[in-house]
Amino acid sequence: MNEALAALVRRRDPDRFLTALFAPPAKRDALLALYAFNHELARAREVVSELPLALIRLQWWREVVEGARRHHEVAAPLRAAIDAGDLHPAVLLAMIDAREIEAEPVIETQESWTAYLCSSAGGVAVSAAQLLGAGDVEQYRPLGTAYGIAGVLRSVATHAKQGRCLLPADVLSQHGLTPHEVVAEPRAERLRAVIRLLAREGLVMLARPLPLRHPARAAALPAVLARRDLRRAPDFPIYRGIGDRLAVMLAGLAGGVTRR
Repeated sequence: MNEALAALVRRRDPDRFLTALFAPPAKRDALLALYAFNHELARAREVVSELPLALIRLQWWREVVEGARRHHEVAAPLRAAIDAGDLHPAVLLAMIDAREIEAEPVIETQESWTAYLCSSAGGVAVSAAQLLGAGDVEQYRPLGTAYGIAGVLRSVATHAKQGRCLLPADVLSQHGLTPHEVVAEPRAERLRAVIRLLAREGLVMLARPLPLRHPARAAALPAVLARRDLRRAPDFPIYRGIGDRLAVMLAGLAGGVTRR
């Protein structure tokens, strides 16, 4: 295992790092490169003060996926995985395109919000499934999308501290809220109803349990955490508990996600 890459993903994306441990050792570095790449895309907007700069960072990653050679702790292993045929550029490019909406002042509609998560977090799951040799990789997309929904809902307060709101403006408006008000008061009582409504969308995507057969089960294991998070919405725990980690481990060892 690439120890530096593993340490990076463990620090920045501990959920997916845990699930990656259930991937075949020969594919683990490529999977970790995918997860590290996804985190870099998420950071594109987080680390800049002006929205256009986020697009510049995304373009940098687009060039890497298209063939540019860059000396970077994530870009180098990502290119190696692409060159080996483990990761497919088309899915990675769609992930980059999806993140462009984060450089907009607001996400206007629930339809746009769902499409963004379907291509970003859903694309992570599809790419992981391709890497691990799954058959119908598109059946993994709703699992990844649900995990993305849970992640956005869990991060409302964190995004507010960054001056951002990644919730759809039309759904907020239906509950008498604006993105600006969410940034100012991310724990407003009216927001709880919005989070519950959006969490139900994610749970619908997890309604059909997906068998997680070796070797592709690691691509779907984040759905275990998504289901637990979405069922708890809007009362998310601050930190992952032992119950969350055990649920992933048991599902990975059992080879399937159940309706529990």
